[in-house]
Amino acid sequence: MLKLFTKDFWDVTARLILRNKIAILVGIAIATFLLAQKWENMRFTYTEANLLPDDHEVNIIYNDFLKTFGEEGNLIVLGVKDSTLFSVENLNAWNKLSDDFKNNEAVETVISIKDLQKLIKDSDNQKFKLEPFIKDSISSVAQIETLQNELFEKYPFYDNFLFNKETKTIRTAIYLKKDIVNTSARKDFVTNILQPQIKSFEEARNLDVRISGMPYIRTLNSQNIVDEIGMFIIAALLVTSIIFFFFFRSFRATFISLIVVCIGVMWTLGIIGLLNYEITVLTALIPPLIIVIGIPNCIFLINKYQHEVKLHGNKVKSLQRVITKIGNATLMTNVTTASGFATFILTESKLLKEFGIVASLSILAIFILCLLIIPIIYSFLPYPKDRHLEHLNKRWIGGFVNWMESMVKQKRIAIYIVSVLLLVVSIIGIYQIKISGSLIEDMPQDSEFVNDIRFFEEEFNGIMPLEIMVDTKRKKGVMKLSTLKRMDELEDLIIETPELSKPVSVVGLVKYSKQAYYNGNTKFYQLPTSQENSFILSYAKNSSSNVDLLKNFVDSTGQYARITTFMKDIGTDKMERIEENLQTKIDKVFPKDRYNITMTGKALVFQKGTKYLVKNLVISLSLAIFLIALFMAYMFRSGRMIIISLIPNLLPLLVTAGLMGYLGVPIKPSTILVFSIAFGISVDDTIHFLAKYRQELQANKWKIKVSVYGALRETGVSMFYTSIVLFFGFSVFTISSFGGTVALGALVSATLLFAMLSNLLLLPSLLLSLERSIANKQVLREPTINIIPEEDETID
Repeated sequence: MLKLFTKDFWDVTARLILRNKIAILVGIAIATFLLAQKWENMRFTYTEANLLPDDHEVNIIYNDFLKTFGEEGNLIVLGVKDSTLFSVENLNAWNKLSDDFKNNEAVETVISIKDLQKLIKDSDNQKFKLEPFIKDSISSVAQIETLQNELFEKYPFYDNFLFNKETKTIRTAIYLKKDIVNTSARKDFVTNILQPQIKSFEEARNLDVRISGMPYIRTLNSQNIVDEIGMFIIAALLVTSIIFFFFFRSFRATFISLIVVCIGVMWTLGIIGLLNYEITVLTALIPPLIIVIGIPNCIFLINKYQHEVKLHGNKVKSLQRVITKIGNATLMTNVTTASGFATFILTESKLLKEFGIVASLSILAIFILCLLIIPIIYSFLPYPKDRHLEHLNKRWIGGFVNWMESMVKQKRIAIYIVSVLLLVVSIIGIYQIKISGSLIEDMPQDSEFVNDIRFFEEEFNGIMPLEIMVDTKRKKGVMKLSTLKRMDELEDLIIETPELSKPVSVVGLVKYSKQAYYNGNTKFYQLPTSQENSFILSYAKNSSSNVDLLKNFVDSTGQYARITTFMKDIGTDKMERIEENLQTKIDKVFPKDRYNITMTGKALVFQKGTKYLVKNLVISLSLAIFLIALFMAYMFRSGRMIIISLIPNLLPLLVTAGLMGYLGVPIKPSTILVFSIAFGISVDDTIHFLAKYRQELQANKWKIKVSVYGALRETGVSMFYTSIVLFFGFSVFTISSFGGTVALGALVSATLLFAMLSNLLLLPSLLLSLERSIANKQVLREPTINIIPEEDETID
């Protein structure tokens, strides 16, 4: 019954398309225009990709920290490592540059060497007062020498904050206003204010200024994403059109295909705008992805049209057969491809969910566009010329098909041996795969801003914030000497950890206060004793300046304190080990009944997000396999056929995973997409082959060998064409400056190439070897959906 419905459905569809050509084209034009109006809703993300769901414990802890202390990713740092900076003119110019930034409305505060204050004991008034290192401006070399001596030798509180006393590197800290950090105002400040002023300073003073900090990194990284969208689209169009023309040798067919995929890209951008999604590093991949996936649709449809025209010369009948025979098969393959992407919708990650929704909708949209536009345009065009049909008789294609047939006939055992060896070697490689949670690993490694990140890592041990929040569970509990001692003990471990920078907290300020009480003697830079604490604290309470300093480290109630350190760009393994060491120390030093200690910060959140996504990878891939297995069962109604169809598609995934292990490509947010994408696409070839195989079985009275070879000859060419287009199409992503995007393109390309060979060699070999168990009407019953109709009717 359903078979008849399917046949009738496609017959009706063919009639509707070919009898309402003008109306359909007008409808497509209107839909394209309306979706183009939604482009204005597209916006580029101004925040990091949060890989965790909002209600995840790690996010809750991070948000609690933000509520207490505000946005922690608002620091931009400027650095100079050059001895000529310590001249009167250059140092004054450096200080003036810092002062200029203070006047900008996007800036909350700027701290440079000129802003550093000495904490001085005022015995007469029994309080501390602040005195600047530089009162007005530098006027002599002697002043500079005094400044260097004081900063580098006498005030350890500031060491590793604005200077590195070992290398004499100087830096300035610019804190943006917290309410603009995640808005477009951040980009305006970085591109229109910061960069031009730094460039002007460098040219005037012949100094190399390094810039870093999360707001700066995120701005330049987002701009790279924007720049690459256009590059990917142009490259994908160029590569796929060249390959398409090479196969078909027809400017007409190539141009028609380009029109279709360009409209598909316009619809994709419209979908993003319609759903009010941000353009992220993942959604930026979808427009070129649609080009790469859309071209194979065009190949199947145009190839079938030209084949039919050559067969009987009836254009109307040819177009009708294109819709009824290829339309159904193409729908099935696009549905399976969309299913591979749609599995991301079921994850809890907002980033992956949005990617899955847009990608799956766009794939279905490009299918509809191909099915409507190609037959309609060809209905207005004259018959293809003989030169347009020459590719159907190419000898090298025939040679390729003969080679496949020969391999399946004579080298079946060799195919199995190679497959098993690949499986074993791949499993060994899989155990070598590592997980990476680095926030900057995928950024353009040869870019100036990544080099600057490395510079600050070398000089100041990193710029990735790691925060530890201490909850004393009572008001004013932070300033208790017992609490300070516990924090100091934890900070000692941080200082001993080479991947972490010197911590900044209220502990350092209290030590600085004791040093000031003893008239700046550096040997007293330590926590006060219980006897000293009372009279040093009395000095501090009388000092309004200390209150201003405290607000950065302690909340207004005195219940919460923060310890801020910065982490180098390290792998997940090291980060987990550091976290474990810190947690062990915390558990030992801070009694749980009196303190609640939490670790957070952008570096830690990203690392946890990567681990979370790996778990989601297993879920989404398993779900994709399950859905496609159900789809196969629904189509072929044979459990054995499900197993046979899955083996040639799972093997390439295992081979790719093994390659990742051997080549040292880690599992990370970009590379986890490889498996679901590749599986959803590669299974299309299996569907085409099995659909044709079943039709050949019926036509050849259930003769297995004849049917397998017939299906191989019939579908081999199209599978080869589409696989080559997909291979080179995904290879376009290797021109990206983002390491993750390069890995994604290379791995998907390799997987699809393996999948093509697997479907053309392993799949038919399995069918031949298991012919007795599957090739009978009881096992391979009438399909629920007849993918390739057996009867053809001409539209009147």
